[in-house]
Amino acid sequence: MTAITRALLCLILSAMIAACAGAPVRHLASDASLIKAGASTKEEVLTYLGDPDSRQTLSDRQERWIYYEERKSDLQQTPYLGRLFNAKGYDQIIITFEGDTVIDCRFNSFDADEFDWADDYSWQEKRE
Repeated sequence: MTAITRALLCLILSAMIAACAGAPVRHLASDASLIKAGASTKEEVLTYLGDPDSRQTLSDRQERWIYYEERKSDLQQTPYLGRLFNAKGYDQIIITFEGDTVIDCRFNSFDADEFDWADDYSWQEKRE
C-alpha cells in the first residue's frame, strides 16, 4: 500500500469517526423511571433530562415540561445519508410540577405511522 493510499484511507476513516460524534443522546424511556411524582424536584429533572423542549404554564403554581426524542431508524443512523430517511417513532415525557415538586410524570411512545389512518379518507366518503 502506498503512502498516498494510506493517507487517503486514514482521512476517510477519520471523517467516518467524526460523523459518529455528535450531541449527547437522551434516552427518555429509561430517564422517565428516574422521575418520581411527589419526590423529584425541578433541579433533579434538569440534572437527569436537561432543559425541556417545551414549557407550559398551567396556573400560578403549576407548570408542565415536555421532552421529545426521535427514535431513529437504522438507516437514519447512517453518517451523512441518515437525514434522508424518516424516523422510526417518537418518545415523549410530560412532567407536571406544583411549585418545585413533580406531581405527575407520563411517558408516551408513538410509532411514525401510528396516525397514518388520518390520511385515509375513504371511510368518510359522502353519500348523496
